[in-house]
Amino acid sequence: MRTLALVALLLASGAAQAMQRPEVPVMSDDEINATLGAGEEIENRVDGDLNGDGDIDTAWIVRGEDKRFLHVQFAARGEFDLYHEPAGNAELDPYPLGPAEMTITKGVLVVKDLTGGTTAVSATYRFRGEKAKPKMRLIGLDATLYSRTYAHDGAEMSWNLLTGDVIATKMKLVGSGENANYDKSAVKRFKRPVKIAYMEDTPSAEDTLDLAMKGK
Repeated sequence: MRTLALVALLLASGAAQAMQRPEVPVMSDDEINATLGAGEEIENRVDGDLNGDGDIDTAWIVRGEDKRFLHVQFAARGEFDLYHEPAGNAELDPYPLGPAEMTITKGVLVVKDLTGGTTAVSATYRFRGEKAKPKMRLIGLDATLYSRTYAHDGAEMSWNLLTGDVIATKMKLVGSGENANYDKSAVKRFKRPVKIAYMEDTPSAEDTLDLAMKGK
């Protein structure tokens, strides 16, 4: 009975401590707006736990004249205060065909971006937060170059930065008019060296695709 009573006391103590743990407030739009420069605006934002600490982090895209950046801040706890700290930023193509789509799934930030014109580049970036320090790491990059009017061939690639695996596909234009389509049968697989790429190191999707098609 004494053992059971002790276990119950410990459980109650743990529950009480958990209840006393204050939540870090989610970043407000006003806080983000305070970081903007002249002519800049928030294109999109998403909130969720990116580093597995149970607190809500925030990612947003800032768009200005001829520039566009993705930013992330982590919720953080000091000895006496709750705050947010920068965890990374990445330069994006400044001329999107619409607002980027941003989601957080199982702790991974996924950013889907469409840029260009009749010749477009569709890119999907995947980032994950580091637990040991406030840093976001690029873990995946997919890119597709294609003609929105089926005027020329295209190409696509998928790069897993955690394994180094790259899949590069030539998209051959077949048919015409309403029957136009892409043949994706020419597929090449190879590996790149595995190394950490933080959000600041995020490469251009179009340049990365070009290298992939050359087997680099």
